[in-house]
Amino acid sequence: MSDNDIDPRTPVVVGVGQFAERLEDPGYQRLSAVDLAAAAVRAALEDTGADPAAVAAAIDTVGGIRQFETSTPGAPAPLGKSDNYPRSVANRVGAAPARAILDVAGGQGPQHLVTEFAATIAAGDSQVALAFGSEAISTVQHLAKAEDKPDFTEHAEGSLEDRGFGLKGLMSRHQAMHGLTDAPSQYALFDNARRARLKLSREDYAAAMGELFAPFTKVAAANPYAAAPVERSAEELVTPTEANRMIADPYPRYIVARDKVNQGAAVLVMSVAAAERLGVPREKWVFLHGHADLRERTLMERTDLSASPASVMASRHALELAGVDVAELSTLDLYSCFPAPVFNICDGLGLKADDPRGLTLTGGLPFFGGAGNNYSMHAIAETVQRMRAEPGTFGFVGANGGLMSKYSVGVYSTTPVEWRADDSAALQREIDSWPAPEEALQADGWATIETYTVKHSRGGKRTGVVIGRLEADDRRFVAMTQDGDEEILAHLSAGEPIGTRVFVRSFGFGNRVTTSEARMNELFPPRAPGFREDYEHVLVRRDGHLLEITINRPDVRNSLHPQANDELDEIFDAYFADPDLWVAILTGAGDKAFSAGNDLGYSASGKPVWVPKNGFAGLTSRRDLPKPVIAAVNGFAMGGGCEIALACHLVVADATAKFALSEVKVGLVAGAGGLVRLPRTVPAKVATEMILTGRRLSAEEAQSYGLVNRVTEAGKALEGARALAAEIIDGSPTSVRVSLQIMAETSGIADTVDAVTHPSSAFEDLMLSEDMVEGITAFAQKRRPVWHNR
Repeated sequence: MSDNDIDPRTPVVVGVGQFAERLEDPGYQRLSAVDLAAAAVRAALEDTGADPAAVAAAIDTVGGIRQFETSTPGAPAPLGKSDNYPRSVANRVGAAPARAILDVAGGQGPQHLVTEFAATIAAGDSQVALAFGSEAISTVQHLAKAEDKPDFTEHAEGSLEDRGFGLKGLMSRHQAMHGLTDAPSQYALFDNARRARLKLSREDYAAAMGELFAPFTKVAAANPYAAAPVERSAEELVTPTEANRMIADPYPRYIVARDKVNQGAAVLVMSVAAAERLGVPREKWVFLHGHADLRERTLMERTDLSASPASVMASRHALELAGVDVAELSTLDLYSCFPAPVFNICDGLGLKADDPRGLTLTGGLPFFGGAGNNYSMHAIAETVQRMRAEPGTFGFVGANGGLMSKYSVGVYSTTPVEWRADDSAALQREIDSWPAPEEALQADGWATIETYTVKHSRGGKRTGVVIGRLEADDRRFVAMTQDGDEEILAHLSAGEPIGTRVFVRSFGFGNRVTTSEARMNELFPPRAPGFREDYEHVLVRRDGHLLEITINRPDVRNSLHPQANDELDEIFDAYFADPDLWVAILTGAGDKAFSAGNDLGYSASGKPVWVPKNGFAGLTSRRDLPKPVIAAVNGFAMGGGCEIALACHLVVADATAKFALSEVKVGLVAGAGGLVRLPRTVPAKVATEMILTGRRLSAEEAQSYGLVNRVTEAGKALEGARALAAEIIDGSPTSVRVSLQIMAETSGIADTVDAVTHPSSAFEDLMLSEDMVEGITAFAQKRRPVWHNR
């Protein structure tokens, strides 16, 4: 196809630029992320061979890649940041685009943006688009505590299309509870699974990782933009030393992505018509022949944890669209945060570690530098330069995001080609239809290890993380080792643990794994239900068959933190197991609050946060409450406090009581049962209003809607609860228990007759009880019954 025949809307890459500075460089400038990106954009404008000012003025769309400090909620920015990064960069270079985009987080972003901009240009909705990104992590960390530290805070006027973090499916609270908060530990799971699949020894796999990455170091050593331009041997890369300490088995530091960089890169895409109008020389044009964007199943949904078939599918589809095969590629750059994503594409496309073309043009993330989400912008820049130097050849860029989760591919060449739409959407539907293992969030029993890693802290602490399958039902789970359990750590660190048996048990703070049930019992001695002599956060009082439980944290309005929740959980275990206790009352100390719910101050402190398996206060997730629990609500029952009251069988409130699910006011939701129980307790419209607005109900309103049984005068909730408890105790405790059981069994049966005729063993228990005989006998003898609760 000649230039004259091509559609004028055809997108072409016409300019690329890179910039970097190292702390030790002469003339180190302490540049911000905005300034680093602006320097790379100026280089890209110059690279077009046209008038940079005219090209900058023609830019109608800019897209920025997120820095680490804007990639997760609450991430710190010690030196400040721009509130509109894309427009801050545009302002630096004299561009005034109509549209500014801040893309989602992930290493796939640069290639995804270039592909998106090319499609937008081909559709006629843009003429000139600029993609860029940068990281100044090295500078930020170096100067964060300096007396003369710079302030990178800035405001930029203009619209911003902020696409959000894009973390759905990439971060899980459950996985974070089990130590999977960092990239090395999660990628290590893939490499260890792959090693087991290939039946390689630890030594052989380490050698393979070294052989894979040694050529990368050679490329980085010659790259003027590299953060660590040092050539290393394969053996040096994988031999643990003081400098090359273990991070997460099987990774020592040298083969882990280096995020301490000061780097920026930019890519300028425009239509052929715009390129001709602006005078961009033909030899600068590079065409996007093939492209694809696919997303892998989430970590726990993948059938095979040793590979990412979606990434391979994206690579093959882009090559198919370009009409070339792997052998016809002149250059490759495979995203290389860790060995796993490189091995994955090599396995899928039949590439070898020692491929003479090389697998990187930059030097890779551990050696060139991670550059945050923006690494592949550098890979595109290098590829475009190589394509211009070798006209007619093809270059491949594979950009990986998340946990081998999102993969964007570009195939580049100077050979003219009109825009071709890809079929990623159809392929994504196929991926989404793949079967997924069922996950056990609470895992208990014997299991088999599917993959694992051992994390190493700087202080020498080791923590094992295991993904396995339960022997009982093959459900998949994630679990951690318990601190100090050297027995399981030795098992994970020697031989081949994958495929071996381990024992797992669930707790409120997560699943724990060890070598055997006996060892688990040593680490966590089984506790028979019973009361302690004293509690730190709760008061307990027995009065005959009545148990009174008082949350004793009035200084924080009886809000609950993990330790208080654990005490309440233990107390309710003891209550339900004690045959001499027939009714329990739960209240709060003082006259201000029953409970203000979760202790947000404690949660914000950074200390470990967990909830017992039985839920908030040991009640909200407890499946079986076989004996009555009465909430005596004095003052506020807010958020989790309201959820506790909802979980109780009965509620007595004083006249000052206020009920609310106030979570929306602090950016949370009523996840401890409030979203479920409130609409089943009060009218749906009332519940919805309370949930969406945080509206407070008075005691009288709550009673009118059926949330409260009785209202007392101010300060008398406990007395009212005691009176209600006495009425319950006056009846047969066996009948009370059986009534509660049958009510619970039939609550989910919609048809009334089906519910009435539901067979229950509780009836048999009642018919065989002493209390039934006593009740009938006492009635016949016209005396008060003497209940025995049996």
